[in-house]
Amino acid sequence: MNSHYALLALDLANDRSREADELRLARLVREARGEGAESYDWLPRPDLGSGLRRGLARATAALSLGAAAATRRLDGGIADDLGLASD
Repeated sequence: MNSHYALLALDLANDRSREADELRLARLVREARGEGAESYDWLPRPDLGSGLRRGLARATAALSLGAAAATRRLDGGIADDLGLASD
């Protein structure tokens, strides 16, 4: 399951990198043509909700890690009970 989250994180990082490259190239083209920002209204603006998304992602990760730890403790307890029962 952790590898799945790692792949999702890499995919998100690649998406952000690709978007940053597109913005950078669009700005370079705009500067080379001597055009103002008003002629490129289609350019995406920085997302103001990224702090909220980041906070939700951290909360979800903390919840996931807590659930994984609780599951490991539960599995350990059951394994101990099974080990005592087989004696």
